[in-house]
Amino acid sequence: MQALQGKTALITGSTSGIGLGMAIELARQGATIVLNGFGDAAPAREAIAALGVAVHYHGADMSKPAEIADMLAFARQEAGGVDILVNNAGIQHVANVEEFPVEKWDAIIAINLSSAFHTTRLAVPLMRERNWGRIINLASVHGLVGSAQKSAYVAAKHGVIGLTKAVALELAKTGVTCNAICPGWVKTLLVEKQIEARAEAKGLSLADAQRDLLSEKQPSQEFVTPEQLGQLAVFLCSPAASQIRGAAWNVDGGWVAQ
Repeated sequence: MQALQGKTALITGSTSGIGLGMAIELARQGATIVLNGFGDAAPAREAIAALGVAVHYHGADMSKPAEIADMLAFARQEAGGVDILVNNAGIQHVANVEEFPVEKWDAIIAINLSSAFHTTRLAVPLMRERNWGRIINLASVHGLVGSAQKSAYVAAKHGVIGLTKAVALELAKTGVTCNAICPGWVKTLLVEKQIEARAEAKGLSLADAQRDLLSEKQPSQEFVTPEQLGQLAVFLCSPAASQIRGAAWNVDGGWVAQ
């Protein structure tokens, strides 16, 4: 029996990478899926539909509160509301703080942090009414520790964990939980670009640049996979996780253990 049949999951930033991995694993458990993200959504929609569940798409720009509100209204109209909210949308920019472009700071805070506030505030009323819901925020290992040249990203992800804890406490006497997942390196398009930049800067092959990247931070020297993160999300939706509230789960190959 599919554990999430009858539930609707909205995953932001889910046309590729971690978000799509989350959507696929939730769909495997029978959840109706609402996708969101930039670019061509057709491959993601096809991947979800192939699992035999209903799939919808809304292209809200996660930096714009009005579009986020429209997406939540769309989810309610087309799929009966949001039972599982996965806040995954994110962008990155790397620079020293004194050289950090102000517009990049504003965009990272808006998309990586403020969007999670807006989706949550709009999803919680129906979750309270139904006395069941799961809010899963994709923070990052950078929500737990810092790295140089990532001031905006680190600030936003620390903020996501703070938001997670506050919301979890507000909902502690309900059937709605809120938790964060904190991945280390996951081989997404964003990380592949960092590998390519490292290879070019250091004169390395892509394979050597990848090893160099992993050896700096991730003791396992293996990437976390979107599938692993999706399976953790499925667990957080299960009855076994009903008393996991306000947690920040690092899935990082040992990064934070150092």
